[in-house]
Amino acid sequence: MRIVVITGMSGSGKSTAVKALEDEGFYCIDNLPVRLFRQFIELTERSGETFPGVALVTDIRGREPAGGIEAALQELRQAGHQLDLVFFDATDEVLIRRFSETRRRHPADERCTVPEGIRIERERLVWLRQHATRLIDTSESTVHQLRDQVIRLVRGEEGSGHFVVELLSFGFRYGVPLDANLVMDVRFLPNPHFVPELRPLTGLDAAVRGFVLEKEDTIEFMRLFEALLAFLIPAYRREGKSYLTIAIGCTGGRHRSVALVERLAQNLQNTGLAVRSSHRDSEKG
Repeated sequence: MRIVVITGMSGSGKSTAVKALEDEGFYCIDNLPVRLFRQFIELTERSGETFPGVALVTDIRGREPAGGIEAALQELRQAGHQLDLVFFDATDEVLIRRFSETRRRHPADERCTVPEGIRIERERLVWLRQHATRLIDTSESTVHQLRDQVIRLVRGEEGSGHFVVELLSFGFRYGVPLDANLVMDVRFLPNPHFVPELRPLTGLDAAVRGFVLEKEDTIEFMRLFEALLAFLIPAYRREGKSYLTIAIGCTGGRHRSVALVERLAQNLQNTGLAVRSSHRDSEKG
């Protein structure tokens, strides 16, 4: 059985990881005592139900000694199960900010301050961090980035040479996406918003796509931008990245950026790349 043991610092994103694994079909149990790991796996196997895997969460709340955790994990490995121990972490500054935003008390000790609780937790989780098969630092990750990272990990895509290009359309009116590797401003192109019959449509409609994509400036822009990507994408892959997020923005994120993302996604897919596209602001007024 595929078993993913999730552990790490409080506030580092473990709950987001569990939700991502649930979406992948994993059977997830939070805060199960490690002494019950083997019994739970045996019961799951005998149930006859099939799952892509099981995710078990253990952290400071369980107050488990390192020796007990080590013995429980070794027992599962000796039984022939594929086991990953994934440790989630973040800088102290980020963890303190997250606790401040949620106004939660630190689970290490309800009587101590958050910084003191973080110090205590780091000391208690030393063994788990040292023996983790994968460390994930979420200090600079958005919820969506962390979710994608977890999914790639369990699917075996991360570090296996699999590379995904993420294309995102957006409107500058609503802010620039913070998780983009590349941001392209296409507000220099003619705007369908000022054509009455096109205004209520989006770049997913053929009339808008025709208006945007047939312009000489658009054709030249696409030629130059795709040439740039032909240079950049192999460079990102050589660096070891498993995905590249490209955000294309116009004023409202409904017309020009949507049409260009759709065309670019089609062209990149035709070169054999794995491409995912989304439109952040296309439904906004």
